[in-house]
Amino acid sequence: ADCILVAHNASFDGRILATEFKRLGYDFHRKTLCTVELSKKLIPDVSSYKLGNLCKSLGIPLSSRHRADGDALATVQLFKLLLNKDTSKVIVKEAVKSNNQRELAPKLRAILDDLPSNTGLFYLHNGSSNILYIGKGKNIRKTVNQLFLRTSAKAKVLQNKVTSVSYEETGNELIAKLKYIEEINLNNPDFNYPNRPNYTNIDFSNANLIVIDKGRTLGEKSVLLIENNEFKGFCFSNLSYQVNNIEVLKNLISPMENSVDNRNIIKKYLQQNKVEEIIRF
Repeated sequence: ADCILVAHNASFDGRILATEFKRLGYDFHRKTLCTVELSKKLIPDVSSYKLGNLCKSLGIPLSSRHRADGDALATVQLFKLLLNKDTSKVIVKEAVKSNNQRELAPKLRAILDDLPSNTGLFYLHNGSSNILYIGKGKNIRKTVNQLFLRTSAKAKVLQNKVTSVSYEETGNELIAKLKYIEEINLNNPDFNYPNRPNYTNIDFSNANLIVIDKGRTLGEKSVLLIENNEFKGFCFSNLSYQVNNIEVLKNLISPMENSVDNRNIIKKYLQQNKVEEIIRF
């Protein structure tokens, strides 16, 4: 009852489900998210927003077209991509507002049970779904737990205001660091310090690079695109075709600022860590 229906053209699917449930004697009411409308906002430059055409332009495999399983699996992959592109966290905040109307128990420990032990970002929300604080860590659950154990005056104020925690797994620390800086600058949470980078400008030696590393799940890869010495952004991919076809890759990429901050984060990470593959093109 507290789930959100995600569908490509959700108004149509919602009407069909409501009609079928009504035939059985039940009222069906669910909040919906439409991947057509979200795609128009977050992927504005494609020629068609039909599921088949959109999947083709994004390199998302689509089998059993117009069958329930094929369309649903493709919509899942599309929705994951849209969540990744939604740097302002509009989707997450709407979901939090829908699903978390009640206050949490006084002990913040209760919400830790739903958090993963994987690398990524987390978002502390108040009762109005606004983001109070953005954090990152190799182990999301452990990092949130440490935050809840802090005893400073500011930490106690934050702990009192928190009503829910959402999160986003990134698969590796490099993606987490890049998204962390960008999303603090975009959302300006009350309990985060402003980002004040202290880096010197560097370049990638007129590079055209695709940096590939582990993703969020087994078989998935994270992909960074650097073109003509400019950092373009990143995406997650399950298929080598998406990485090897530069036009498809550009559609998948969530754009990021080619800032001194981001360029230095990437450069420093590559100097100190081994990634799975670097492709020069």
